[in-house]
Amino acid sequence: MTSSSPKIYLGELNHTPLGDFRLAASNFGLLAVEWADSQLKLYSYLFRFKRTIEPNQKMIQPYAKELREYLKGKRRDFTFAIDWELLRPFQRNTLHAIFDIPYGETRTYADIAMRIGHPNAYRAVGRANATNPMPLVIPCHRVIGKDGKLHGYGGGDGLPTKEWLLKMEGAVIA
Repeated sequence: MTSSSPKIYLGELNHTPLGDFRLAASNFGLLAVEWADSQLKLYSYLFRFKRTIEPNQKMIQPYAKELREYLKGKRRDFTFAIDWELLRPFQRNTLHAIFDIPYGETRTYADIAMRIGHPNAYRAVGRANATNPMPLVIPCHRVIGKDGKLHGYGGGDGLPTKEWLLKMEGAVIA
């Protein structure tokens, strides 16, 4: 890595209703959001990009501000940039479709598979969703099972966290 290679900036978002978070961004936008207790998972994700990683709370502040507002129920949409370029193509397409799910609404894994033109790839959609590097921002909590029930959530306390997020947004859940 040279001093001119792109950097990844790290910062914190602490004392939210769902706990503490670590955020990562590039000069092009947000790269990752992870619960603080899963910090090793965040580092292993970021190290694969072979970029210099440096703490920089000032670079993270705009992302932290909007995420805090969202978690307090004062924001429905994020206005900051997302760095989509480091995602693999199928995951990028899937997460773009999930990003477009409106606040307070849900879609099934099958709905997302249809939307991205791979109607039988609902399991692959589930895998892309499970490896979402930006939970909350790319609202993987809005994806539910075909039966209308909550299935899988890797962040926070798992399904109770997913349920909390959906209730905060006013979504109807089975």
